[in-house]
Amino acid sequence: MTATPSQPYPPMVPRARRRPALSDAFALVALPLVAALALPAAFAGGGTRRWFGGRSESQRAEAQAAKDAAAAAFYELDTAQRDLRISIETITAVDDSPAARRAVSDFDAVSRRIDEASHRYIEAVDAHDLDRDGLEASVAAHARAELTAAKDELIRVKQELDRFADGLGPLLGKAETQLARLAPAVERARQGLLAASNALDAVRESGLKADDLAARLAALGPELTRLNQGAGKHGVPQTLERAERVAREAGAIRAEAERLPETAAETDHRLVSLRTRAQALTTRAGQVEPVLSELRRRFTVACWQDLQHVPEHAAQSVRQAEVKLREAQAARDAQRWPDATALLATVRALLNTTDESVSAAGERLRRLNAVQKDPRQEIDRTRFAIRDAQRLAMAGRNTPDPRHARPLDDAVERLERAIGTLEGRHPDYWHFLTETEAVRQTVARVVAQIREERGTGH
Repeated sequence: MTATPSQPYPPMVPRARRRPALSDAFALVALPLVAALALPAAFAGGGTRRWFGGRSESQRAEAQAAKDAAAAAFYELDTAQRDLRISIETITAVDDSPAARRAVSDFDAVSRRIDEASHRYIEAVDAHDLDRDGLEASVAAHARAELTAAKDELIRVKQELDRFADGLGPLLGKAETQLARLAPAVERARQGLLAASNALDAVRESGLKADDLAARLAALGPELTRLNQGAGKHGVPQTLERAERVAREAGAIRAEAERLPETAAETDHRLVSLRTRAQALTTRAGQVEPVLSELRRRFTVACWQDLQHVPEHAAQSVRQAEVKLREAQAARDAQRWPDATALLATVRALLNTTDESVSAAGERLRRLNAVQKDPRQEIDRTRFAIRDAQRLAMAGRNTPDPRHARPLDDAVERLERAIGTLEGRHPDYWHFLTETEAVRQTVARVVAQIREERGTGH
């Protein structure tokens, strides 16, 4: 419905084609009241209007009441349609889903029925002048019937509009929620960018460049421009998503800027620590050769041949670590923090590997010395593990499950064969140690299988 001024229709405009607006509706309601106020003056002052009593005036009053009721129904329908149009505009501003597009189409259909009912009402109002002198009772009755029918049609369309409005609840609620989030989200994005800029300024004042962070912040400039242009140009969902993304990125930039002094200090500490560790490993790697000499002198080739390249490999790894340390120092001086961090991680991995290989030689000599002096401790340790697994396999059973018994029996035989290798003039102690270790690993797998099956009720 569209509102128009409440002046009388110009003579050249067909009255039946014009639809009254909200002010016209009030005028239609108020007109009988003006006439009613004029009645005492007419009787008291001998007015010029001719009045006819009886049935004609009764029909005129009923027709006027029907006209007032129709005007009220028209006003209610017009108000409801205006309110619902605002709801539809709210939905379309936020939602472009099929459900939202269908709601717009349905609203257009209801609006067409509203226009038809309103046109019928306007025609009924324009067709009858209820203030005319000498209004016949039959004419007043006919006017009352048409106005009542128009009112009933307006009420029916209003009910249809109400049902349609009730069905919009979920879509409207979702749209209103997004609109309510929009302004705070945009403000958070702006505040986040400001905080990130302030954090970068503070970092630069401390002597750190933070060029990568500054570049990331500058890249958000166009996004801020789009946010300032508003949702009317870019859409509510897109603006909301952009605001949240800008806020996240600005927050990350600020957090990294605030951590930058700590990152610089940590990088400096790691450089010193890893440099010291590399020097210590250089000294330890030089001690591997005497250990290898003793292994070669006292034990068979199988006990030490896998270690003979440890000194060479250790020295090479330390040299690589020192090269990476120099590159890390250069990256730190250039304040390329990600590069410095990655290079230091490489140095640490190289030194860890070197440390393990250098330690392996000394550990090998210690274990071989122990088993050469007394192999009984290693044998007892392995047998205890086997017996403990056998007791577990027999718990609650008369006979063990073959899936458990077979690998345990094989473990017993394997241990006996390993013990047999200790006989002779040149026992292979390292083979013995690796075999007993393998036996214990097999037994541990069987124990884990038994406990898992019993834990699950198998």
